Amino acid sequence: MSWKAYLWDRKIMLAVYLGCIGIASVIFLLDKLRYAEQADPGLLYYFIELALLLLIVGLTVDYMRQRAYYKQLGEALQKPVRLNASTLVRSGITVEQKAVQQLLEAQHSAYMTELNKYRRQQEQHNHFVMQWVHHMKTPVSVIDLLAQEGKEQQLSGEKQTELLTSLREETGRLTRGLEMMLHTARLDKFELDLHPRQLQLHEVARTVINGHKRECIRYSIYPRIEGEAATESDEKWLTFILNQLVNNAIKYAKRKPGDKKLTIRIVTQANAVKLSVKDEGIGIEPQDLPRIFDPFFTGENGRAVEESTGMGLYLAKQVCGRLGHELSVESRTGEGTTATVSFYPGGIHRLG
Repeated sequence: MSWKAYLWDRKIMLAVYLGCIGIASVIFLLDKLRYAEQADPGLLYYFIELALLLLIVGLTVDYMRQRAYYKQLGEALQKPVRLNASTLVRSGITVEQKAVQQLLEAQHSAYMTELNKYRRQQEQHNHFVMQWVHHMKTPVSVIDLLAQEGKEQQLSGEKQTELLTSLREETGRLTRGLEMMLHTARLDKFELDLHPRQLQLHEVARTVINGHKRECIRYSIYPRIEGEAATESDEKWLTFILNQLVNNAIKYAKRKPGDKKLTIRIVTQANAVKLSVKDEGIGIEPQDLPRIFDPFFTGENGRAVEESTGMGLYLAKQVCGRLGHELSVESRTGEGTTATVSFYPGGIHRLG
């Protein structure tokens, strides 16, 4: 800021100061007219000169002490706008300048926190897309091989049935992968895609089980639904959650030989309705349990399962939180896993 700009910025203060000098001079002149023989004109000139001198000295000292601040401010304004522009001006002198500086630093800190949050989300999204593409290549390759096998070989009725079963299984994996990607994209605008209403949990569970019946038959998994209850939720998102839980149950149960049970139990308690999905699969290692809701975490047993993405439970947990529900998991290695969704009264109305 130039000296001229500095003075212009204080024009009101200067006008008041000069006005006071003028009023004092008028009073002195009026007093001179009344007491002409006692008045000394030199005293008036001395007063005006002294007042102006003090004004100039005061303004000069004030300008010089703020000169570094004005210099930094001017240099910052001349440079291209940068995210850290607020950190370039750090020589505030007055209370006002320091307050503005603190405000800008606080705003910059909040902005960087928010920016880092979105960067992490973008990195996570990119990672998920790469993982998703990698996992989707497998069923596509298998379908291509099965199609070539069916074209090149004369298959018996039993072989054709087996081929069609394999094709359906792979297309099912593709469908689930596409559904997961679609719901992941919708999470950013969750509130626009929310339609809560009263639901019969056993009916939603039955719909989910019917969507996995071929896999259950193929891997000797016998599903059953115990109990009935109604609660408020979003049918589409709740179906997504249950699909993730049932898909996980089948995925880890099919690795065990023999017949297995998959039980969906609905229980009404005093303060909540609980829906649990219990399998008799390979379970989760104790050291992995604290991290099962982390994105891309597959754990010791998950790495042994080809189609594990490490995103199913993470997304289910995220959706439960946004619906006002709670998701918890208990597991014993070699015995199975129980995932429980808790529905609390009015939970979905406490969103936001």
